[in-house]
Amino acid sequence: MKIALGSDHGGFGLKQSLIPFLQGRDIEVADAGTNSEDSVDYPDFAERVALLVAHGEADAGILVCGTGIGISIAANKVPGIRAALVTDVFMARMSKEHNNANVLVLGGRVIDETTAQELVTAWLEASFEGGRHQKRLDKIAQLEQKYRCS
Repeated sequence: MKIALGSDHGGFGLKQSLIPFLQGRDIEVADAGTNSEDSVDYPDFAERVALLVAHGEADAGILVCGTGIGISIAANKVPGIRAALVTDVFMARMSKEHNNANVLVLGGRVIDETTAQELVTAWLEASFEGGRHQKRLDKIAQLEQKYRCS
C-alpha cells in the first residue's frame, strides 16, 4: 500500500511523526510536503495529495493542517476525493466503512501523536461496507459531475 502524506506548517510536526508510524506498518509513504514549519498555504498540499490519490499514484492519502478544516475543504474540491476530517476512532472507522474516504484528515493542533496513530490505524483497518452506502457515494459522484466547471 502507498499513502500520499501532506501538510501545511500547522500540521508539519504531526505529519512527520506519521511517516515512521506508517513505514512501520509496511506502508510506502509519498511525502508531498511541506518540509518545515515555515508558513505555507494548505490548498497547495491538499491538491498535491488529492491528485496523487485521484490519479491512482497512491492508494490513499492523509492530510494534516492546524485544525484539518481548511485542508479537507481544499482536498474535496478534487473530483473523486472523499476527504474526511476525523477526531475520534468511531469517525475514522465510519469514514471508511460508510463513506469510503480515500483521504483521512487530521488536525495537527487538535490531536496528539498517540491519538493520530489510533485514528490512522482505525481508518486503515476498516473496510468499505458497500451496499446501501454505495448508492450514496454514487450520488456524490453525480454531484461532482453536475457542478463540474469546464
